[in-house]
Amino acid sequence: MRYHPHGQSGTPDGSAHTDVWTGRATNRAQWLLSLGGCAFMALGIELAVDSAWTSGIAPLAMSVVGCIAVGLLVLFGTLAFVHVAVKVDKECLEVRCGHIGLPRRRIPLSQVAGADFAPRVTPRHWGGWGYRWRPEKGTAVIVRRGEGLVLRLWDGHTFTITVDDAESAVRVIRDRLRPASPGATR
Repeated sequence: MRYHPHGQSGTPDGSAHTDVWTGRATNRAQWLLSLGGCAFMALGIELAVDSAWTSGIAPLAMSVVGCIAVGLLVLFGTLAFVHVAVKVDKECLEVRCGHIGLPRRRIPLSQVAGADFAPRVTPRHWGGWGYRWRPEKGTAVIVRRGEGLVLRLWDGHTFTITVDDAESAVRVIRDRLRPASPGATR
C-alpha cells in the first residue's frame, strides 16, 4: 500500500506527486477450492482416456464433458476471486479481481456520495465469495471475511469491497470528496 498525504511530497526534490492509495485483500482458502476444480477435470480426462463403459458413447461423452466443464467453472470461478486489488487516485476508484484483473470495476469519484468503514464484512451476509449483488444491500466484491470499504453512490446504490486497511481507504476517499478550499492547491 502506498499513500502520500497532502502536504507531503512524493519525490525528494519537492515536486508534486500524484496521490495514489492501493490496497489488497487475499483469500488463500480459495486455492483449496481450485484444487477441487482440478480434481473434476482430472476425473473427466481419466474417464475419456481409460473408460470401460459398455452402455454406449453418449453417456461417456456426457460424463467427460460434464466433469471437465464443472472443473473449469470451479477452477476459474475460484481463481478469479483469490484476491482483490483496489486503487484510489484523484479521479476514480478501481477494483480488480484475480490474477488477470477480471472482473474489473471503475467508479469515478464524482459518482461517490460518501465512504464508510465496515469493520466486519462476511461472505455469509452476502451469500458467498465473489462479485455479489443483493437487492437490500447493493453490490460487493467479497474475497474474505474482515474489514471492508462501503461506497455510497449518488444513485442510491452501495458498493462494498473487502480490502486490507479499509479505514485508510475511507480517509483517502473522504479527503478526495471534500471540496477544495479557496486558495488551496491540490
